[in-house]
Amino acid sequence: MDLKPKLTHILYFPVLLVYSFILFILGGCATYQPVSVDNVPFKQHSQTQVDGNVRVTAAVLTTQESEQIFGVDLALRWVQAVWVEVENRDNHNYWLLSSALDPDYYAPSEVAYNSHHWLSPGANDRMDARFRQLGFRNPITPGSIVSGFFFVNLDQDNKEVDIDLISREQVKYFTLFFQIPALRANSMFDVERKHSQQDDVEVDEKGLRKALEDLPCCMTSKDGQEDGDPLNLVLIGNAKELMPAFIRRDWHMAEDTYWSSFWKTLGSFLFGKRYRYSPVSSLYLFERKQDVALQKARGTIHQRNHLRLWLTPIRFQGKEVWVGSISRDIGVHFTTKPGHFVTHKIDEDIDEVRNSFGEDMLFSQGLKKLGWAKGMPAVSPEKPRLNLGGDPYFTDGLLLVLLFERRPILITEVQFFDWEKPVGRHM
Repeated sequence: MDLKPKLTHILYFPVLLVYSFILFILGGCATYQPVSVDNVPFKQHSQTQVDGNVRVTAAVLTTQESEQIFGVDLALRWVQAVWVEVENRDNHNYWLLSSALDPDYYAPSEVAYNSHHWLSPGANDRMDARFRQLGFRNPITPGSIVSGFFFVNLDQDNKEVDIDLISREQVKYFTLFFQIPALRANSMFDVERKHSQQDDVEVDEKGLRKALEDLPCCMTSKDGQEDGDPLNLVLIGNAKELMPAFIRRDWHMAEDTYWSSFWKTLGSFLFGKRYRYSPVSSLYLFERKQDVALQKARGTIHQRNHLRLWLTPIRFQGKEVWVGSISRDIGVHFTTKPGHFVTHKIDEDIDEVRNSFGEDMLFSQGLKKLGWAKGMPAVSPEKPRLNLGGDPYFTDGLLLVLLFERRPILITEVQFFDWEKPVGRHM
């Protein structure tokens, strides 16, 4: 019996399998076919600003728009494409500073290289050429219109686009603010629209102080029977004034609690994965859960500062007044609390994170005035209170009050409410 043909077939089969797999990979990856820029309607949500003889237009691309234009999913690499167009009618050159958009921006060739397909040199060459071709190129010469893409770190909630143009004669600054509807989360703009019909009460400084002193001490459970974390924060400003300040200091929206956010939270908890939008538990004030929640993550879900805010009917100098609570998460542990899988351990020193938030906002360029108002009675470290999660806390009981403006404000220009003075604390 001749076994040679059968042996040949046996040996030939795995070779054929490997060869077919390689052809499949090559064939699949080689089909790099991005869509023409003109066929993607991202300019429909662009914004424009004009300063003298210079016009700037910008748009933050959605994940789908970026994938169409560049043929790869940039969001998987935590990259976001921003399109910028500059029209220069001055008589001198301008140079657009990439670092103003993002100090840690990505070069076009860098993004292309990190997006390369496996074993597809031809497709990768086309990808490299595509990214280089569409990248923004300085300078902007007199009488020209220059447009192109920048690649920055991904934001999924809100984004501030700062465009700085320099020349030998002058510097021009442009700031554009974009809402990115990529998260299931309430924004301050959503809350403003929801409560636009409420009966607003305009107060002077004396009336504001009295209204704040009359606030409840704490957030509560849904039924209002148990006290949670204390109120310790008051923000005065409209969404268009507050959100840019948050963005500049790397604060982000917290997602609603649903299946996707649950699994992302779990992944961050177990494996330390990046997740800047992890949900916060619901607490209640004015018989409703927080209107909006924001957080400033520090690496993982285990350590973050987060705050809950409620919009009040109070108005001061025509601005909205938000009240809420800020705390610092210093760890995560499992819980048997209904509706929750894990919960955070908070820093007992509530005042420290309250005051550090004030310091943070001093560098936002949006803070106009600050001070402290009376809140709940003081709680000593020797006899701390417990929040709903069973974590102890102590506090001097004061509310930190922060008044915001949209225009850039230097730290030296910040004023103070001459109200209460924290004992033994410094900003």
